[in-house]
Amino acid sequence: MTVERGVRLMAGVMVLLSLALAYFLSLYWLWLTVFVGLNLLQSAVTNWCPAISMLRAMGLKDASCAVR
Repeated sequence: MTVERGVRLMAGVMVLLSLALAYFLSLYWLWLTVFVGLNLLQSAVTNWCPAISMLRAMGLKDASCAVR
């Protein structure tokens, strides 16, 4: 798995998790969805995302470096 795919996977899981938590527990969990969306917008504008740093530290490679 590459960093880029990992970021998309993490964002999707967080959105689905927050929707499930909002449905079963409290609507306040929708703020997690808002946070994920704002983080995606911020990373598109600044080309920096905290999740990318974390995934690189875990050993995932960038798509341009990945061997297929």
